[in-house]
Amino acid sequence: MTQLKGPKRLVERTKRERARNVRLMQGLGFFLALAVMFGAGFAVRGNTSLLSSLGFPGSVTGTDVSPSVSGRVGGEFVGSLSARVGEVESVIKQYSLDSYDVDSATTAALDAFAEITKDPYLRYYTPDRFAALSSGDGARYSGVGVLFSEREGTAYVVDVFEGSSAQLEGVREGDVVVAIDGDRSQKWSRAEVTSALNREPGTTVVITWRRGETTSSSEQGTEFTTTLTCSDQTEANVSWLLEDEVGYIRVAQVNSTSTAMVQRAVQELIGEGAKSFVLDLRGNPGGYLNQAVGITSLFSNAGTVLRVRTSASELSKSTTEAQLTSAPLVVLVNGDTAASAEVIAAALQESGRATVVGERTLGKGSVQVTRPLSFGGALRYTAAYYLTAQGHPLDGAGVTPTVSVGNDGEGDRQLNFALDYAASASSRS
Repeated sequence: MTQLKGPKRLVERTKRERARNVRLMQGLGFFLALAVMFGAGFAVRGNTSLLSSLGFPGSVTGTDVSPSVSGRVGGEFVGSLSARVGEVESVIKQYSLDSYDVDSATTAALDAFAEITKDPYLRYYTPDRFAALSSGDGARYSGVGVLFSEREGTAYVVDVFEGSSAQLEGVREGDVVVAIDGDRSQKWSRAEVTSALNREPGTTVVITWRRGETTSSSEQGTEFTTTLTCSDQTEANVSWLLEDEVGYIRVAQVNSTSTAMVQRAVQELIGEGAKSFVLDLRGNPGGYLNQAVGITSLFSNAGTVLRVRTSASELSKSTTEAQLTSAPLVVLVNGDTAASAEVIAAALQESGRATVVGERTLGKGSVQVTRPLSFGGALRYTAAYYLTAQGHPLDGAGVTPTVSVGNDGEGDRQLNFALDYAASASSRS
């Protein structure tokens, strides 16, 4: 019996080893099958017929998704943005497990769209923001004592009224609006700032400014915050005086009464003995185009004042008022002279009617239109460009002065030069 014990153990051990080897081979085969299936998944991905034969539904294979409305031309896909977005929206709506708020998605999509266009003034207004922008009646202006202009869609200060709340808090020319009452969710345009500050006199508003950088594309500069009191305090839009025999007229902005006020100024100054004129448009952010044409007409009968180019046509604007004076004229401009104020300077310079003195103007020779949308929001976009009578663009180019004069140093060098130049011109005429 003891002699059989060794062989029996050997047989049992051999059986156990064979069983273990079988299990190892089975495990190895399972992992190899998984690897083959994983690789096959990459091979069949996009093969809708094979996926369908394996039993996957159309929502996975894509066979029941509407075909793209964009086609392929010359190897590239073509089609409108709305068609592409519509296709994506359709897929998400029908097959995605996610959901989205249509108002938030609209704002995000249109804000992103505005950022990638070449129009720096393109802006989407949500229904709430558009309602706030449209709430003013336009009959009066209540504010914080600041005159605003706009560069690349962002409002900045071009003038601070004497004794105003803004002046007392140290607001200066060139300061950029960053936020109003804590809202910094967007760039603040001139129209939005003016509307937001048109409040009941005595109410306060918190404005955050950036100093040291006036371009909307830059985050440089120092921020500071002021709490200002709104009031009906205004500054005369057109002011004038006689300096020796030079009639000086300052136009702060081109509003609905500017032509009539400049006409009154010219007539009174002539009556006081003016033999030449200085028209000061420095810091003027522009305004009504028809008023710019009217002001130009008071000094010139040259005919065409400017051309307006739209997507459909190009039209000309000509002098409309009777010329009041042919006396020597100097037009003062600087880097904040913009829009329709640039039209005045360019027209009087090109016609040879005036000598332009100062610095190159802003170059904001475009017209923005705000169009309401069917779902309550609105879109602001550039609808036209200003060209001079000779066809030169103003947008991005501005008006180059006949005589360049900076305002560095003590006093107002530009004004002093303009007055002297006008006086000497009248003595030569």
